[in-house]
Amino acid sequence: MAIQSLEYFATLVQDDDSIPLFEAALSLAQDVEPELDLMAAQAEVDALAARLQRRLAADASNVQKLRLLNHFFYRELGFAGNVNDYYDPDNSYLHRVISSRRGIPISLAVLYMEIAQQIGLNVKGVSFPGHFLMKLSMQSGDIVLDPFNGVSLSREELEERLEPYFEQQSYPGAIPLAYYLHAAHPREILVRMLRNLKALFLEHKRWQRLLGVQQRLVILLPEEIAERRDRGLAYANLECPQAALEDIEAYLSERPYAPDAEALRKKLPELREASRRLN
Repeated sequence: MAIQSLEYFATLVQDDDSIPLFEAALSLAQDVEPELDLMAAQAEVDALAARLQRRLAADASNVQKLRLLNHFFYRELGFAGNVNDYYDPDNSYLHRVISSRRGIPISLAVLYMEIAQQIGLNVKGVSFPGHFLMKLSMQSGDIVLDPFNGVSLSREELEERLEPYFEQQSYPGAIPLAYYLHAAHPREILVRMLRNLKALFLEHKRWQRLLGVQQRLVILLPEEIAERRDRGLAYANLECPQAALEDIEAYLSERPYAPDAEALRKKLPELREASRRLN
């Protein structure tokens, strides 16, 4: 089943122009629940969107739709940020977010955007530093929303949120705010969701879970050899030396002078010996 779910994921994300974000994000949970009924979860969200659609006037403006969606999603359905257990991996699995009504910004955003799309609102994700955001582009300008509560954020509030990152080289303050507010591509959103999980599983040394995440990152980012290295390290921790060797050797072949290359080379004899014993 694990191989089938990865093949299914690969078909969903193969074409940049037609990645079904919600379906692909929902499928990440097949790593923890291989028998998860994705169609049932999708149908549940479709039903929520249909409920809201029935309340909308035929000539409802985008602003009216947004107000109704916010009330429906946050007040009526009770979706909110999981402030009590922010680092629970369940916050990244959409079927569990749907049932618990709690999530992190990016999972809440993916769910919100799916409902918005179904009622004719083109809400986009924004891969903002530290806290995923959403935006709705209007003739009068962009409305930027916090997925935790649906609150719209002013320019001043956005700049204030950026300040902690301006000290880092990768977030220079000279770059205009608009740079940080570009619409995130579905692939970019899926990568961010997976890297959230990666950080959690790495911290707690949950190697089997980490391997599932790495398999998907390698599918999403075939050109990023560092993700293959990290999959190899997960394999090594799961005592799968042959698979670990293949990934780590591929990394060293492409990045022979990487800062971690020497440390990785020192692992190779042990992995080769372990692989020989297994064979």
